[in-house]
Amino acid sequence: MKKLMLLAVGIALFAIPSRAQSVDASVSYSYFRLGGSNGVNQNGISGSLAFNHLWFGIVGDFGVYHAAPSGVALNTYTFLLGPRLTFRNPTKINPFLQGLVGGSRLSAGYGGSSAASNQFAFGFGGGVDIGMAPHIALRPQVDYVGLRNSSQTLNCTRVSLGIVLHL
Repeated sequence: MKKLMLLAVGIALFAIPSRAQSVDASVSYSYFRLGGSNGVNQNGISGSLAFNHLWFGIVGDFGVYHAAPSGVALNTYTFLLGPRLTFRNPTKINPFLQGLVGGSRLSAGYGGSSAASNQFAFGFGGGVDIGMAPHIALRPQVDYVGLRNSSQTLNCTRVSLGIVLHL
């Protein structure tokens, strides 16, 4: 994980001198399906910060999701990092694909007692930035997120809709 972080910082610093660089920050409402067909529906917020060089970028993605099925407070936190490929074109519609790795934390609480666990997390997906103003875009996005603990993977889906600020 340390090597991945150093690689991301190195690539971001390499892109700084270029004129074709940009940074974008997004904040989104997210629906997070924790688990498959017998899973839990969570609602929350996700955000990302990306350093882009032409069509390639490095993105940090963070999310917080909550649900309370049967009175049990269930929270999921994700923190992911990885490459993003953006297909820039003259129109104001720019689709992207990304692959992310990182970690997650699940916590549950009921009647004054609580438990939590940390997992390795990975994800892939994509979306599209739809230009609304010179530096503002609407971003619908869909991602698969896998939460891996011991020898089991919890399959999750995240659907987000948010606003992007292109700097």
